[in-house]
Amino acid sequence: MKTRDAAYAEESAEVEVLIAEAAKFDAISKQIKASLGRLEQGGQIGKNNVKSVYSKTQVLQVMNNNIDMVLVAIDKMLGPSEDKGREERIIRAGPDRVGLPDYLASLKRIDRALTQMSSTNLRINQQAMGDLNELLSEGNNRLQALFRSTLSEHVQPVEPLHNIAKELPFPVLPQEQVSMLGAIDSFLSSTAARDASSNLRESPSIRIYAELRGAYLSGSLHNLSAASISTSKRKASDEIYRQGTSGIGTYAGGIEGIFSAEFSNISAIFSREDWGVAFDATCRKALAEFAKTLRELNMHIKSNLPTDCFLAYEIVEIVTNVGYRLDQLSGQLKLPFADALKPIRETAKSSLAELIEDVRRRVSSMQTLPSDGSSVPFTTEVMTRMQTLTLYPQSLASVMASLGDGNWQTIPSTNSASSMSLPSLKSFDVGANTTQLLAHYIMDTIETLLTSLDAKARVLLKSRSIAGVFIANNVAVIDRMVRSSDLSTVLSSGGASAKIETWRRKGTSAYLESWREPCSALMDVQYTNRGARPPSGSNGVIDSAAVIKQLGSKDKDSIKEKFKSFNASFDELSARHKSLHMEREVRSLLAREVQAMIEPLYARFWDRYHEVDKGKGKYVKYDKGSLSAQLAALG
Repeated sequence: MKTRDAAYAEESAEVEVLIAEAAKFDAISKQIKASLGRLEQGGQIGKNNVKSVYSKTQVLQVMNNNIDMVLVAIDKMLGPSEDKGREERIIRAGPDRVGLPDYLASLKRIDRALTQMSSTNLRINQQAMGDLNELLSEGNNRLQALFRSTLSEHVQPVEPLHNIAKELPFPVLPQEQVSMLGAIDSFLSSTAARDASSNLRESPSIRIYAELRGAYLSGSLHNLSAASISTSKRKASDEIYRQGTSGIGTYAGGIEGIFSAEFSNISAIFSREDWGVAFDATCRKALAEFAKTLRELNMHIKSNLPTDCFLAYEIVEIVTNVGYRLDQLSGQLKLPFADALKPIRETAKSSLAELIEDVRRRVSSMQTLPSDGSSVPFTTEVMTRMQTLTLYPQSLASVMASLGDGNWQTIPSTNSASSMSLPSLKSFDVGANTTQLLAHYIMDTIETLLTSLDAKARVLLKSRSIAGVFIANNVAVIDRMVRSSDLSTVLSSGGASAKIETWRRKGTSAYLESWREPCSALMDVQYTNRGARPPSGSNGVIDSAAVIKQLGSKDKDSIKEKFKSFNASFDELSARHKSLHMEREVRSLLAREVQAMIEPLYARFWDRYHEVDKGKGKYVKYDKGSLSAQLAALG
């Protein structure tokens, strides 16, 4: 028992010891936890302090770099200020003394210095910038003066006729001067240079070039302008304009040649983006003079439209081609040429209707017509106009296409400024064959002429036969002038020949009306119920004696009267036929038609009744042979 108690007491003591140790460990654990908390708090504080130090270090580094850059900038700013004296000496001396390359290099250094100073915006640099701006402005002025003086050596007008006649190219600027002018323009066209030159939007070099070379172009072309006007007016008032007699072709050729040479100069001197501006400005004065010349020619054409409208067609063709080629070369001047040509083009459009109206007006004003049936000179005049039209296919194709097929029948109203610019629906027919348009116009003119002449002949000529010869003669003149010229090609299709033939038949028919009288005398009446047929010979020839024998006295007298009537009418018409004036082909045609009309009837009548006067010739004046000879003599 004692042993068990002793063991229990020992275990209890050990437990107490363990409990005491556990309490110590708990105290130590709490101390450790407290220490870890304090350590973590201290670490966080240290971390925050390190971040603050790092941030301040970065700010200090940026500030240090900025200070370094400022110091460098100050050094650069002080450099130009210190070199101002050297640049001033160069600028004041001028490019002639120091040489253009050194002068331009000095200006570029001043330009760079001003750019650097402007970027800092420091008050200390304001005085230096003002001085440098003055130097840059003076340098620009001296460069402009050099540009002007160099160009002034080559502004003496030339005589274009010399180059045109000998097919020589127009002069261009020497290569040495071109290189110098190009170098000057390269600087004057810079933004800095423009700012220093009162903020000009246009490069000073372009302005100077356009002023001097524009005067050169205008002066060189002045004589051609005057010659164009004088040569266009140098003809009789009723004479149709002959192609190429006006100096406008030479004038346009001179413009093309000298403008092309000028574009070569411009493309060698100025930068590509300035070519169009420089070329347009340089040519402006010469083009204004050209437009003025065309306006004066237009006034002359409008006052003599029936004869000088062909000059308008020529101008449209020439100027259109020149404008197109120059636009292909430079990409410019298309609009100025179109504006200059517009009055002439509108006159050309209105002239088509005016020519047709002139035909009506001229025929209507005729007080007399040839009493012998000969054609009127006006027919030849009209056909000469039509022949002349074929010389201007290009311009007429353009004008007629814009006008529209058939719209030339009515003269456009002049009361509205827009009346001539408003196209009809037909003008949008871009597929229309331009040759057919010209053919339609020519046939409309011919139709108007013949219709007007026919109406006038009905009033003024005393008989239809003379009116028929009159129409036939005019048709013959028309047909001959068609066949002998390019009109034959233009009118080869579209029924033109048929229309002309219709008028020829109309004239022939009117003439043959008078020959119905002798034909009516050859008409007899046969009664098939009054006995046997008239006896015929073995070869089918009618026995005239037998026919006469069967006739009563009244019938015989009637036959005799018919022969007498025929003889009188035939002789009278034959004499009248020979007295009328007929074109060779008309006389031949009408003689054939009369022969075809008279001869068969007379042969039949003669075969039956020639024995009525028993060969004495008292009534039967002509046998078949002699009548055939008389008819042949009509041709």
